[in-house]
Amino acid sequence: MRQKTIVTGVIGSDTHIVGNRILSMALEKAGYKVVSLGALTPAPEFVKAAIETSADAILVSSLYGQGELDCRGFRDLCVEAGLENMLIYVGGNLIVGKHPWPDIEKIFLDMGFDRVAAPGTRVETVLQWLVLDFAARERGLRRTEN
Repeated sequence: MRQKTIVTGVIGSDTHIVGNRILSMALEKAGYKVVSLGALTPAPEFVKAAIETSADAILVSSLYGQGELDCRGFRDLCVEAGLENMLIYVGGNLIVGKHPWPDIEKIFLDMGFDRVAAPGTRVETVLQWLVLDFAARERGLRRTEN
């Protein structure tokens, strides 16, 4: 089985890279090839990197609270580039202010993200999601509910 490639990075004008680095190291340790774009990455750069590396997933991080703006249209960018089946996750402190997590999660799921990780989500949880969702894709499903 081919090693899966995952593109990671911090979207938009966000410079908060530490959590993304920790996630990238955990992904590599779990056997994934990681293409890390770093901080301050415009949305189209994630899609471009996914095409260039034949990536299997894109993991977007945002901690400065502007994720809702920066991620708007992300799934559309993937579809326009022929990546309609790309597995895409987003995580972090995605919206400024206090909002119930289910409301925030719904916003990003409605944008087309497959998973939305709340602040404090454990790396092990993300790794488990990837295993489940890659398996679901192999069965022709978008993702596995859990």
